[in-house]
Amino acid sequence: MIREDGPRLALEGPLTLATVAGLVEEGRSLVASADRLLDLAAVTQVDSAALALLLSWVRAARSAGRQLTIVHAPAPLVSLAALYDVDTILPLGR
Repeated sequence: MIREDGPRLALEGPLTLATVAGLVEEGRSLVASADRLLDLAAVTQVDSAALALLLSWVRAARSAGRQLTIVHAPAPLVSLAALYDVDTILPLGR
């Protein structure tokens, strides 16, 4: 689920292969519409699908000339990003 509070977007629950498909298009639209702060503090589980989702949102934001900043990234997501060598592409803050 994506919660929007002004420029802040918050994701909640698991970001896995079973859950991200329903978030892709809504998130792309939101990050392309304004500079955004994406808060992942309430994310409970991640897998490689979470990386794919976030990479698509970063691309959408950049294509629209917008900035996407990701904060409170869970440690497993940071580890996955490093493992797949995309940690320099994703603006992950902890």
